[in-house]
Amino acid sequence: MPIDPDLTRRRFLLAALATALAACADRIDPTPRPLRSAGPTVAEPSPSPTASPPREAPPASPQPGSTPAPATPTATPAGPTMRRLYRDGALADGSSDRLRLGISILVEDGLISWIRPSDGEEDPGPRRGLEVIDASGASFVPGMVDAHSHLTMPGGAHWIDRGLDSPAAAIRVAEHNGRLLTSAGVRWARDVGAPRGVDPEDGRDRALSLGVRDRWAASGQRSLPHIRAAGTWLTRAGSLPADLTVEVRDADQLLAAAERQLDHGADLVKLYLDGPDPGTAPWSANEVRRVVGMAHDRGAQVTAHAGRLSGARAAVAGGVDAIEHGYELDRDLAADMARRGTFLVSTLAVFRSWLTFGRTTRLATFRGDGAAAIRGRLERAEQSVALAARAGVPIAAGTDFGGGSLRANQLAWEVEALVAAGLEPFEALRAATRTGGALLGEPDAGVIREGGPADFFLVHGDPLESPRVLWRVWRVDWAD
Repeated sequence: MPIDPDLTRRRFLLAALATALAACADRIDPTPRPLRSAGPTVAEPSPSPTASPPREAPPASPQPGSTPAPATPTATPAGPTMRRLYRDGALADGSSDRLRLGISILVEDGLISWIRPSDGEEDPGPRRGLEVIDASGASFVPGMVDAHSHLTMPGGAHWIDRGLDSPAAAIRVAEHNGRLLTSAGVRWARDVGAPRGVDPEDGRDRALSLGVRDRWAASGQRSLPHIRAAGTWLTRAGSLPADLTVEVRDADQLLAAAERQLDHGADLVKLYLDGPDPGTAPWSANEVRRVVGMAHDRGAQVTAHAGRLSGARAAVAGGVDAIEHGYELDRDLAADMARRGTFLVSTLAVFRSWLTFGRTTRLATFRGDGAAAIRGRLERAEQSVALAARAGVPIAAGTDFGGGSLRANQLAWEVEALVAAGLEPFEALRAATRTGGALLGEPDAGVIREGGPADFFLVHGDPLESPRVLWRVWRVDWAD
């Protein structure tokens, strides 16, 4: 029997109590109940060509000593079935520029049982144990994907210094960041570089993010995000502070270091292609290609930090799966990325955060001529994103929190920055949801679909009209 829309929680509780007193036991009425006309299912549209799927690769096999995160997150019931009916919300999932009004979603044990128009709901089953949530005035948004993050670092104006903090401090920071992520609507995070040290929890000497990933996956806590993690940045000597990265001096050392990252349990390899010489990539396309071939043979991806054009060209020609930052792309390189299916992971909000430091710190880097240089870099980076979008490059949104100056709960800032660079709001939202999921190779990441995990959150307002709405998180379904 369909639920009376006017049923209040108080009347529901009174009715349940009366039934219990009369029967003295829970019973299920065997009489079939008529269903309200269900109406058409809210279909999941096909992704736009801008969010083209990643190249096919064999599934990643477990690496020695690692506990891989589950491919598809599901909730394991621990007792009575958990059921929630979200009623009369709007749906904004990045697949369309149009908000879909009057949508109800039934969640059972962490999975979406059905998505229906609110005036055509199916029977949600027994009223006992059903929580009805009035979602009116709010929008459903898929759990977002932060495609560029650094879990073990806090960010801020001294972000590089914080990478040299003790392993114990880094692990504490990661635990804090995990909860910041989920409370802000981020369900998945792709960690693309962490300091190496002896993990105080498991005693292993490797990138600290790997132990964090494994423990969170084993815990089953839905209040923590799902993680895909690279190991430690692989750099040519002299590129970054020596104690922060794994430094190598030639192509053979580079390949060997990449293999060790995967042996340690990394999901992907991160190459740092901004070298000591600003005008020259530290590695050639052929040297990058050797690493890519090895990683793909092991079912792993390779991504490249490439803020400069020289590094981005070598990385794309070498066959990497993604370019991180890509602040200096040109039209030819964007076209090549589109042909190859190479992702661009944007981090535009980093420059916007630096501009705020000109007012909130005394650091000369962010004042006067420094601020002017930052504005110039931001303008060039926005042009790169616009070129990539027009060429059809799949764009995934990242904050660079920790490894950059942003914080873990600020992915909405990057969505705003993408709109400022020329993307439509729905395209920017797609970059923070389904395209990020495509980069991860996770079909359920960044989407809302029947039968999939109930990984969505609700915001006050329409994120397809303004990305600022993503800051107004009202409720997160998975964070129980």
